Amino acid sequence: MKRITAIFSLLFVVALVSFSCKDKASNKIVADNVESATNRDEAQKKLPVMNFEKSEHDFGTIAQGTPQETTFKFTNTGDAPLIITDAKSSCGCTVPEYPKNTPIAPGETGELLVKFNGSGQNQVTKTITVTANTEKGTEMLRIKAFVNPAGATPAGPVK
Repeated sequence: MKRITAIFSLLFVVALVSFSCKDKASNKIVADNVESATNRDEAQKKLPVMNFEKSEHDFGTIAQGTPQETTFKFTNTGDAPLIITDAKSSCGCTVPEYPKNTPIAPGETGELLVKFNGSGQNQVTKTITVTANTEKGTEMLRIKAFVNPAGATPAGPVK
């Protein structure tokens, strides 16, 4: 008896829900809204792509405390304007300079200047993390040098 009551109750609820919605949802859709949502979704699929000529620079052997700098050139090979929002290095001895919040159109190029103050000893490697509106969100660059300590003789072959 309880099963029969439960089945009838369930059927009643289903019938109530089915017939109580006089206005169908499909009748409430506005065509203009669908078109603008489709355009918005397509625009969000278009992303910039940051393509660097090189992702690593080797300064070679330098004397300790000798400032160095290099430029990383890149091209936006994507479908939307590229905006770099930040660039940070792995330590304070390396300072990246970038075009701050300046959109770089698809096909255009830009530069990121990296200054290294020559600190450290022996083999030194620093990374620069570039934050932009690309699909990955960050790009990694690297600089390296062999730093001879101040007052030391240059490293070279032993005679």
